[in-house]
Amino acid sequence: MGKVKQKVSGCFRVEKYAEAYCRISSYLQTMNTKGYNPLVAIQIALAGKAA
Repeated sequence: MGKVKQKVSGCFRVEKYAEAYCRISSYLQTMNTKGYNPLVAIQIALAGKAA
């Protein structure tokens, strides 16, 4: 998915943004595998209750 994102947006301007994208994408994919809605997963993460 990272390569698709890079092709669509052109490129990642800064390495830390690429790393942030990978972290967020990985978290959302993991939560999806566990059966969580992406919006609920984001709420859990922002509440500081992410495992």
